[in-house]
Amino acid sequence: MADEQKKATAKKAEKKDAKAAKKPAAKKETAAKKEPKAKKAPAKKEAGKKDAKKPAAKKETSKKAAKAKKEPAKKAKAKPKAPAASPVVKAKARYVRIAPRKARLIADQVRGMHIEKARALLQFSPRGAAHDIHKLINSAAANAENNHDLIGDEMRVASITVDEGPTLRRFRPRAMGRATPINKRTSHIAVALTPVED
Repeated sequence: MADEQKKATAKKAEKKDAKAAKKPAAKKETAAKKEPKAKKAPAKKEAGKKDAKKPAAKKETSKKAAKAKKEPAKKAKAKPKAPAASPVVKAKARYVRIAPRKARLIADQVRGMHIEKARALLQFSPRGAAHDIHKLINSAAANAENNHDLIGDEMRVASITVDEGPTLRRFRPRAMGRATPINKRTSHIAVALTPVED
């Protein structure tokens, strides 16, 4: 009996040793299987990086080509230098209570004139719009002196425009109980002065 028990325990010990020997071998095999995967993954990442680098290189080359194309255009634009434009001084009068048709008659007379001649014409004009345009030209001359350090008396009227503003609608009683409309028109007047070229 004792011999049989010893044999049984010896067999169990041998089985345990065999199992223990098999487990590390299996672990080594799994580790060996995992290692190529681990190695392959960085290879894939590297390949991905290479692929990512290729479009970037293409982008860089395309940017360089675009810059090369733009540079000659810039140089071509920079070559013809226009002379320095004379400053333009502006003034506006909005919602002036006069009809645009009446104000345009005076504006057409003054357009392009030297400021002294324009002031003289407006001072002695019998038309009602002359007063408002005279004030506006004086305002533009004051802007030239205060804002642009120019001489107000050495300017000319470069442009003057009269645009239509909102119309005030009124009604007047007439015969037989009727009411007739009266349109009180307004104007937006804009003046631009430039220095006189010697």
